[in-house]
Amino acid sequence: MPAATCALRLAWDKRLTGYDFGPGHPLAPVRLELTMALAEAFGLLAAPGVAVIPFDCASDSELELIHEPRYISAVRSGLADPAYGLGTPDNPVFPGMHDASALVAGATLAAAQAVHAEPGIHAGSIAGGLHHAMPAMASGFCVYNDPAIAIEWLLRQGVERIAYVDVDVHHGDGVQAAFYDDPRVLTISLHEHPMTLFPGTGVPLDIGGHGAEGMAVNVALPAGTGDAAWLRAFDAVVPPLLRAFHPQVLVSQHGCDTHRLDPLAHLELSIDAQRTAHAWLHALAHETADGSWLFTGGGGYELVLVVPRTWTHLLMEAAGRPVDPGTAIPLTWQEFTRLRTGAQAPVIMTDGVQASFRSFSSGYDPADAVDRAILATRTAVFPHHGLLPTP
Repeated sequence: MPAATCALRLAWDKRLTGYDFGPGHPLAPVRLELTMALAEAFGLLAAPGVAVIPFDCASDSELELIHEPRYISAVRSGLADPAYGLGTPDNPVFPGMHDASALVAGATLAAAQAVHAEPGIHAGSIAGGLHHAMPAMASGFCVYNDPAIAIEWLLRQGVERIAYVDVDVHHGDGVQAAFYDDPRVLTISLHEHPMTLFPGTGVPLDIGGHGAEGMAVNVALPAGTGDAAWLRAFDAVVPPLLRAFHPQVLVSQHGCDTHRLDPLAHLELSIDAQRTAHAWLHALAHETADGSWLFTGGGGYELVLVVPRTWTHLLMEAAGRPVDPGTAIPLTWQEFTRLRTGAQAPVIMTDGVQASFRSFSSGYDPADAVDRAILATRTAVFPHHGLLPTP
């Protein structure tokens, strides 16, 4: 289990809010401002063992760990080019796009470097988690794929086993694609089924390329999946695989667009279930990766009621100082939020839900769509790890 307090290196600078596709775009940088203001109101930056680390834009050579030079040049040009996914409704060009995108990549890379320099610590960037970007294509609000860049950097430092767990509602397609043929990287994505949500990929039979079978893991959950079923799926798939793989570094992407209020997707999670997932990944980092944990943010488009609360839970959890869900939100943050957004702020750190579930080990129900999704994933990948698919 996690220690009472943990060493946390946080890559944060308000410059990260420059990654801004403009008014009306769902990925509004105010979500980062509100999150950090709430975490600071709970004393995050003054907590023992917590340090904000410096970073700058990722260099071209660092971006080229994943991205093609011609694509980087296209981003730097600042011109719309649909051939590279630039200038689309999802990825409109904006002034300074290259520098803003490279800064997000640089923040996650600095966090990876901190984990590599001090094994056993936790490090993260809530501005990161842009998991859809491909080597020569912007996609799904993502220009440079910072988790993939960080993972590739770690591999080149000699790390031999890295696990990536993605709990965003959208399939972590860009990270999976980057390492689909690499047996050193286990990618696990729990997401809404591709038949009902972008990017339309991530079925259980996508298990990895030749020589890396079982290293890509996809749990495709039906629209409407709620807390108990989602937690059951996570528990049935993620811990057994991480324990079997025993990564040297655990990387996790914490998109919070699984929430029932998120306007862009169709899962039905609460803040309380998301908080549980953060805590589980923290515990699994200690259990399976000796504490070496790199985490990022990701999607999340309910900017006031959801993102700041769930990511504050994540940050405080990573610092070893979890916030009780029944804690009242400081009035100073509520007023800041009202002035900054005009919206009514939440007043408590919970949705008032008991995030409980029934373990898959208790039995398989073939009439249940989530159980069928769990079994499909376990059947496809568990034998490659010496594990039994059935409970």
